[in-house]
Amino acid sequence: MNKSYSAHITDAKVMIDALRNNHGKVTKIDNPFIMEMERLREEVERLNSEQERLKADLKSKTEELTNRIKELDEKYTFAKKRVKVDIPQSGWKEFGIDASR
Repeated sequence: MNKSYSAHITDAKVMIDALRNNHGKVTKIDNPFIMEMERLREEVERLNSEQERLKADLKSKTEELTNRIKELDEKYTFAKKRVKVDIPQSGWKEFGIDASR
């Protein structure tokens, strides 16, 4: 199973802290490497937060859209019934209604 974004962020933070605490003990890892890793971790954290906010916004908009579609469907159903009552069957096609009762 893939790790969550927050798990990646946490793992990277632990690694960065340990690299700083053990500076010079790990070969080919210098201060610029650690600083770049920290910069990337911060960027990933910012992007993750932004994505979570967008998901929340999307959920809210989807709920709003669903409610408006429900309202529209109710109006459409009512209008369709009224057309079938008040307009002769030969005129239903103009309203997008198949000529069947």
